[in-house]
Amino acid sequence: MTAPAHRNQSSSLRRALTVLEYVRDHAGTGRGMSLTRIADDLGINKSTVLRLATPLMEADLLVRDRETGWFRLGHGTLRLGQAYLSSLDMRTVAAEPLRLLQQAVGETCHLVVYEPPDVVYIDKVENETNVRMASRVGSRVPAYRTAVGKAILAWLGEEAFRIVVAAGMPPVTEHTCTDPERLRAELGRVRRLGYAIDDRENECEVRCVAAPVFDHTDQAIGALSVSGLTTRMTPARVREVGPMVVRAGLEISHVLGSSRARDNGH
Repeated sequence: MTAPAHRNQSSSLRRALTVLEYVRDHAGTGRGMSLTRIADDLGINKSTVLRLATPLMEADLLVRDRETGWFRLGHGTLRLGQAYLSSLDMRTVAAEPLRLLQQAVGETCHLVVYEPPDVVYIDKVENETNVRMASRVGSRVPAYRTAVGKAILAWLGEEAFRIVVAAGMPPVTEHTCTDPERLRAELGRVRRLGYAIDDRENECEVRCVAAPVFDHTDQAIGALSVSGLTTRMTPARVREVGPMVVRAGLEISHVLGSSRARDNGH
């Protein structure tokens, strides 16, 4: 006989969370959102909005301005966010998406973090039947000559670009980009495509495709990549794999709290 009450409570909770999410997504100016706007946009009456908002305000998840009556997020959301972020570790968050990506493409997958002017490999998943890549967890590589490095740099500012260029761009293969302006142009292409390519720039006969990982501030803090011999990672295969890497990067970014993932449908 208690099932209907449970269902009603569950429905009320979902609707209250809808109100909270609406305020989160639409109150970016700091002023908040009016009761009328919330009710109209969500298709519920004002008295229902007030009823749903009451426990949220009691939990400090919402606050209501005494003068305007507008709603905005409360400091309780900050405490929740801080607790959530303190429990995150990018390597742990990325482990499953990285494993699934490796299974889907059948090539070696990497996860890196950015430590200017280098990237540092923090995880690697490889197909045991393929030729092993020279990369190893813990190793550092200059960002300018790797797909993962370019995937990160494309979303950072001019200062990050200058730091990388100032550290030097010596060639390690005949395909390494050593011209700062060529690198700048390539970073523009990365922003348009969503992913970066290393075409034998860091290792002879190896192509890589990489996408950035964003944190809760929407800062590019790392990247993941797929690497393979050029005989398998042909230009056509790179175009197939690129969107897959982007989706995996957005999945990780979503868990890390990035709004970029929400904007892309995650």
